[in-house]
Amino acid sequence: MSRIYKSLGVLSKGHLVEVDRSGLVAGYVGQTAIKTAEVIEKAKGGVLFIDEAYALTNRGGNDYGLEAVDTLLKAMEDHRDDLVVIVAGYTELMKEFVESNPGLESRFNRFMFFPDYTVEEMTGIFTMRCEKSGYTLEEEAKDTLKDILTRESADIESFGNARGVRNLFEKAIAAQADRLAAGKTEITRESLMCLTKADLLAAVGEKEADQSGCGQDSAELAEGSSDRADGDL
Repeated sequence: MSRIYKSLGVLSKGHLVEVDRSGLVAGYVGQTAIKTAEVIEKAKGGVLFIDEAYALTNRGGNDYGLEAVDTLLKAMEDHRDDLVVIVAGYTELMKEFVESNPGLESRFNRFMFFPDYTVEEMTGIFTMRCEKSGYTLEEEAKDTLKDILTRESADIESFGNARGVRNLFEKAIAAQADRLAAGKTEITRESLMCLTKADLLAAVGEKEADQSGCGQDSAELAEGSSDRADGDL
């Protein structure tokens, strides 16, 4: 978008500067205005994108985030001919952000709404991550994945759409490593690269009685363990 604005003659440079609260707010009195001004100076001639902008105003009246907002509002007025500011976040929280200050309401008057990912789309994102990392998802785990995504995504603020899917994938890999380390599954190339229903449940703090690996029958594993035990005796 920044390059498009440059090609249209709206901006002189057409670059993008992306920040969140941590990139604007400092830890001591008086430093936030300086830190925010430095970011604005870097963004002049381009687009300043502030992710989760509501974090600047939702922490109370004595929070330094309000100082960042005041500095930002002045810069938006002073450099309105060569600076585009885009703020983003969850719909309801962003509504509160804009309404928290009359200056924000008057300057942010164009809105774009992006619908949350559906369960099918999040399932596709999880599957894509599996494929890119060389993992397979066992057939039995696919319905479990949809159930988990349906339940977890109900609280969209804490789950976070694609971010939540990524976190679930990473936790499932960690759960798989714990399962294999426990020695209940024969270690093969297939089992090393397979995520099971048990891995998904463990990723969200649930357990399943049968934690056998991909393509393995739990009864056969138990029988094999018994044979080895007899042999040791």
